[in-house]
Parts: sequence; C-alpha cells; structure tokens
Amino acid sequence: MNPQDYHWPKADCTRIPYGMYRDPDVYTLEQEKIFQGPVWNYLALEAEIPNVGDFRTIEVGDIPVIVNRARDGKVHAFVNRCAHRGATVQRLIHGNAKSHVCCYHHWGYNLEGNLVGVPFARGVEGKGGLPEDFDKSEHCLRKLRVETLNGAIFGTFAAELEPLKDYLDTTFVNQLKRLFNRPIKILGYQRQRIHGNWKLYTDNLRDPNHGGLLHMFQITFGIARLNQTGGAKVDKKARHNMSWAAQDMGKNNSDTEYSTPRENNNLTLKDGSLLQYRKEFPDDYNLTIASIFPNCIFQQIGNTLAVRQIRTKSVGEFEIFWTFYGYQDDDSSMDQHRLRMSNLVGPGGLVSMEDGEAIEIVHRAIAADENRHAFVEFGGRGPVGDQDNLVTEAPMRGFWMHYCDLMGITLGEAAHADA
Repeated sequence: MNPQDYHWPKADCTRIPYGMYRDPDVYTLEQEKIFQGPVWNYLALEAEIPNVGDFRTIEVGDIPVIVNRARDGKVHAFVNRCAHRGATVQRLIHGNAKSHVCCYHHWGYNLEGNLVGVPFARGVEGKGGLPEDFDKSEHCLRKLRVETLNGAIFGTFAAELEPLKDYLDTTFVNQLKRLFNRPIKILGYQRQRIHGNWKLYTDNLRDPNHGGLLHMFQITFGIARLNQTGGAKVDKKARHNMSWAAQDMGKNNSDTEYSTPRENNNLTLKDGSLLQYRKEFPDDYNLTIASIFPNCIFQQIGNTLAVRQIRTKSVGEFEIFWTFYGYQDDDSSMDQHRLRMSNLVGPGGLVSMEDGEAIEIVHRAIAADENRHAFVEFGGRGPVGDQDNLVTEAPMRGFWMHYCDLMGITLGEAAHADA
C-alpha cells in the first residue's frame, strides 16, 4: 500500500497511522527514500579502524557496507556486494585486509572499492574470458560519500546533500564534540534483535516521557525522574533529538567527584557503585540520548558511553548494534566502572531491557487496525522546538514530519479531501 493512501488527519503528526509500522510496501520504499535518500547515515567510529587495511562490515538499512581505512589514510565506504554476480565480498565482521576478494569468482577490490583483479579475464589459452572492451573502472563497488566529525564516521548515497556539520546542526555538532572531546578506546559490543518495526524504536528514543514510567530500576534508584531538571533539544528541522537530564544532587555538591542517586528506602543494592556517577564533563548532564535521523544514537547514561546503530532486517524486525567506548586516558578503575555501568543498558540492561519488550507488544497489538492511529500529543501540538521538560513526545512528531517529507507524504485532512 502507498503510504499516502493511509489517513494522516493531522499535519503536525499528532496522529500516526499504525499501517506505517506494519506495511511491507512502506518498508521497501523506506530503503530507497530514507536510508538511500538525502540523509547522513552513521557508519562506525574511526577508533575501530585505526590502521591502514582495518575494516568493519555494517548495514545501512538493508544494504551491506564495508567501512575501511585505505592506504591514503582516509576512510572509505562502499557496498559489500560484488559487481559481478552480487555475492557478499567481505564476510568477516571486522579485520585487516590488503584488498577485498569475493570468494565466488575471486573478483578483487582495493581499499577504495575499485575493481583491481578479475581471474581469467582473457580466458584460458585464448578461449573464453571477457569482451575486449571490458573496463574495470566501470565495475567498482558502489561508493558512499563519507564525512567524519570528531572520529564519528557518516556516509550517504545521495549525490547532493548538505555537509555533515550543517545536517547535524549546532546542537548535535556540539554534542559530538562533547562526547568525543579526546581520543577514545573501544571497550566492547552488544547486539540486540527486536521483533518490531524500527520506527517504534526511533519513537521510543524521542519519548523521554516513558523513562519515568516504564523503567522501574531507573525510578526505584533515582537514576532519572520525570520531575528532575531535563528536556529535549532538536535541530532546525526537528529531525534529530537529544533528550537530556541533569544530576540534580550534583548542584548541592559540585566539587564531589562521585555522585550516587538516592536509593529507595525499602530497597538497596549490594553493590552501590553501579549507581555512582563520576563527573567528567563541565556541564551537569548525567544523561544524554542524542538520536540522529535516521539510524543512530549517541548515548551518555552516567559514565556509560556508547553509540547505537539501527540495522533494519524486515518490516517487523531490526537489530541494535551497540559500540561501548571510553577515553584513552581513563585509568583501569574508570574502565571497570564504565563496564560495570554498561549493565544498565543493552538487551539485558537494568534500565533499557523494557524498551525491546514495549516495542514488540506495540507491534503485535496494532496488526489488525492499520488505519487507526497512535496518539502523540504529550508536549502539545503544532511546530516542534526545544522542550524544557521530560513529559513530552514532541520530538517524535519532528521525526515523523521529516520522514513524511522524504517519503513524499502529504499530511493533514487536505491530503484526503477527495478520498
């Protein structure tokens, strides 16, 4: 079904048709209009590929991609699909290679994605082979345009698109500079498969309202509360969102290195260090969830720093790939503290494990009523701007308005006047 055929009664996306989460045709169109459209997709961190030949294989939407560092020291990204017959070229998740060679017919590509070798191109003993006018330069792997900011690598399939800094806008450029303010080191990875639509996850990320209701560990031990200082910031098009909260008790003791949320009177943790926040930024933010349209999240939850990449699998399934990191000048105590706090997040996280379950129960419940709507009015109606509180869904509407623009969807009752 065409996404325009769904009923969009409100131009400010305070009503979202359930069919947008369930329709396979919509999902197929998203791969073209969103992930291969005029967006900057997060790819990886430069710290993951520090040396010439280092590579990682990822996905941008449904498209497999190789990200590597070439001999010129620059980062290159290209589709991980052989130009010959479409086989996967690089089958390892990460490693170091002088070139990438398809196992099927051994077509070889250099670290810039250019075709450099074809076995038996001239046949055997003068028989067979490719035509005389075969030109290797016309059979490169499909390349992405790549830009980096403070070590975060982004790529786009779009021939024309504003520079990355303009796309991110001031708030999000500053947030990446804040998080990647000095050299980092990779601490580890997690993967989570969720049986629901990927946009239910982007909704969740732009809905700080649920955090003080769904995540009982967070509420019980005072890690974050809806009544604490916090809010949400958006870019000029409201497509990106940063939910933030400040460590309120830090205001009373700003010189204290360690801050521990107040525990519930009836419940305590055997190891209270899980709740400690070691102040490491000049501001008072102890929680920032920066969601960049369309596929990534830069998180700071206490001292747990990570990037999450959304990898779509089907209309009803996606994967979250988590990359945890710290700073190269962290001592062993801080390394251990960050790893300990990583238990708050991820598929089994004490704070975030409920998100996957919530997404799955929504995805199942809306299956039979594709033209009914999600109600999105917390935080008000109309244009979307920065929010000075956490009881809001306004950034979720910002995502959807930009999404509809890219998908060619006309919003509001006027779009259905002739229906």
